[in-house]
Amino acid sequence: MTANALDNAYQYCLNLAQQHYENFPVASFALPKKLRKPIAVIYTFARIADDYADEGNHSPQTRLDLLDQHREKLNAVDCGNPVDDLLFIALDDVMKKHDLPINLFHNLITAFTQDVTKNRYQNYDEVLTYCRLSANPVGRLLLHLYGEANDKNLAHSDAICSALQLINFWQDLQQDYRESNRIYLPLDEMKDYGVSEDHLKYNRSDNSFQALMDMQITRTRKLMLSGIPLSTQLPGRLGFELRLTTQGGLLILDALDTQRNNVFARPRLSKRDWLKILGRAIFKFT
Repeated sequence: MTANALDNAYQYCLNLAQQHYENFPVASFALPKKLRKPIAVIYTFARIADDYADEGNHSPQTRLDLLDQHREKLNAVDCGNPVDDLLFIALDDVMKKHDLPINLFHNLITAFTQDVTKNRYQNYDEVLTYCRLSANPVGRLLLHLYGEANDKNLAHSDAICSALQLINFWQDLQQDYRESNRIYLPLDEMKDYGVSEDHLKYNRSDNSFQALMDMQITRTRKLMLSGIPLSTQLPGRLGFELRLTTQGGLLILDALDTQRNNVFARPRLSKRDWLKILGRAIFKFT
């Protein structure tokens, strides 16, 4: 493969990563320069699979077929077979240079496949299992890239990534329900608190739903805080980036906690909030 072809593959991933808004930066200035391209490749791999699962007007079977093709290309790269696809040209280079575990990429595809086939979760354990597939692999891949993938760091990363995934669920309750007919709230806990799908259907933010969300927010904050020591232990820019991310997640939880009259409102962080996040990241506030 020519150097120009590889450069084009990396540039494709960087361009795609920079075109999408996320809750935290992708391949941002805060990350070590040497990791920006690999992180953009990982993001692109997940972004494309996510789009297969959610975007467009495809039938469920077509979505599953596209995800199967994504997995087949991943397997081809793992077997050393060339793939005529810019993403997988770059991914092949990243995996070889950084010895990334392929099972983490398979987990991501499994999560997006589950988005097509499953839209209700019976209990909290089922929700956490989804988080382990959809969110935790990203944190683990970052630790592998940075050479910090010891057992303690991986456990802390899992807690942070699962908490971030849960925060996304709690701030998008109605959007997930209306656009994708998905409910990530555990059904057994909804029943315990006297909450039904009608609450989502009719935008009913009563005392029962507020109590259910109080419990979710409290549990998610506890999970985030259990992993947050990692953000002060990682050195340099990666630690700083992680502190920006975790502090942003905690502020979103605080905002959700104050929305007593409307649990469906999506929090928006103000300039003052971002300054607070930056200050906490700089001074390693936990």
